[in-house]
Amino acid sequence: MLFIGERVRLRKLSREDAATYHEWRNDLEVMHYTSQSLDVFTLADTESFINSIAESTTSKSYIIEEIKSGKPIGITSLINIDFANRNAECIIDIGDKNYWSKGFGRESFQLLIEFAFKELNLHKVVLRVFSFNERAINLYQKLGFDEEGRLKEQLYRNGAWHDVVFMGFLKRDYLNNSKYNRTNITTPL
Repeated sequence: MLFIGERVRLRKLSREDAATYHEWRNDLEVMHYTSQSLDVFTLADTESFINSIAESTTSKSYIIEEIKSGKPIGITSLINIDFANRNAECIIDIGDKNYWSKGFGRESFQLLIEFAFKELNLHKVVLRVFSFNERAINLYQKLGFDEEGRLKEQLYRNGAWHDVVFMGFLKRDYLNNSKYNRTNITTPL
């Protein structure tokens, strides 16, 4: 399935994306904001990880492409999808740092959220974010997420302890949020 916004499109993650994702996954500056364990991976590790995602029945992962250039710039996913209770965790990484702070993450996440609520009919989506990642927290709040709790001093990074913040977004709040009442997003079958 392909999701198209104004500047980005989301396409299904495939095995052919391994080299690109491997580059992002081994960029410690990129992973600083999203990975609890800063580590480096072999290409075989990354290929195995992508294969596990591709075969999973409880996750859906998409490469974020800039429409203008066709260039992959990041990844976004719904993971731990619980169809019985209609909830999932969402994640996003803009792997190409040239696209940071330019609204590409926001548009990509909006597409993912719309898919979660409109197509999968989920009741709730949740996420985790490090407390020092104020830019991401601000974005998530603007998109409609509310803080639901914290794991105090869960992460040690750059010589200090940081909280892991849990945020959630309910479908009823999504339906009442005017920024999502758009018709310029297509999700071809």
